[in-house]
Amino acid sequence: MKANAPTLFSNIKVATRVIEYAASKSSVLPEPLLKYHAQILELERANLTISTYQAQALSFLAQVAGARRVLEIGVFRGFSSMVWSHAVGPQGKVTGLEFLPEYAEAARKGFEQVGVTNAEVIVGDAIETLDALDPDEPYDLIFIDAQKSGYPTYLETILRKSTPGADRRLLRPGGLIVADNVLRRGLVADESSDNPEAAKEAALISEGGSYRTDKDLDALRQFNTALAEEKRIDTWLMPLYDGVGLGRLLD
Repeated sequence: MKANAPTLFSNIKVATRVIEYAASKSSVLPEPLLKYHAQILELERANLTISTYQAQALSFLAQVAGARRVLEIGVFRGFSSMVWSHAVGPQGKVTGLEFLPEYAEAARKGFEQVGVTNAEVIVGDAIETLDALDPDEPYDLIFIDAQKSGYPTYLETILRKSTPGADRRLLRPGGLIVADNVLRRGLVADESSDNPEAAKEAALISEGGSYRTDKDLDALRQFNTALAEEKRIDTWLMPLYDGVGLGRLLD
């Protein structure tokens, strides 16, 4: 495919079968993680977790990068933390920031259930807890998957606390920033009536009681632009899953 057009798959059925085939030909996640993910899918707000295929991709990415220390902003029930734990190995470390105490507790119980011993969860507003972090060693990879309105602030904080030459910093030189949901079902790029998700999103926001806000799309656009224009970051926005923004800190 030479043009920037989605001509690879003819329809959603074919695309789904291709993704399932690709997942079957990718490195398999440990069975306890797969079982835990299946449990999450039976619970309320299961859509907040990543898919197992995305988990395969993130695990591969972390291992290619040689990551041993991962910071996760937004933990939910801990599945992605478990994936990072698997990727960094028993000598690695995963630190998660989670706003809701009930999700943090669910994640800790999940760690115990699956046998994860190298992951921790810090409870609080990530805008504050991220700014307060002062790790002995910088992280190799930072995964952002929390409230979308906070994405620009998370990025600003990461950069501010990872200045070149600093003795203590959040992200090491050459470290990765991985941000989930940066396309929000295509709405970030196309919020017109051509996108059937536009009406659905408007209805969900008007209903209230959701983690969505009417500021989310603008915040994601601001984040994507800041990531792309930051001279210290080499970036690639990947239009898979719900959109994944990838950045490599150059200094």
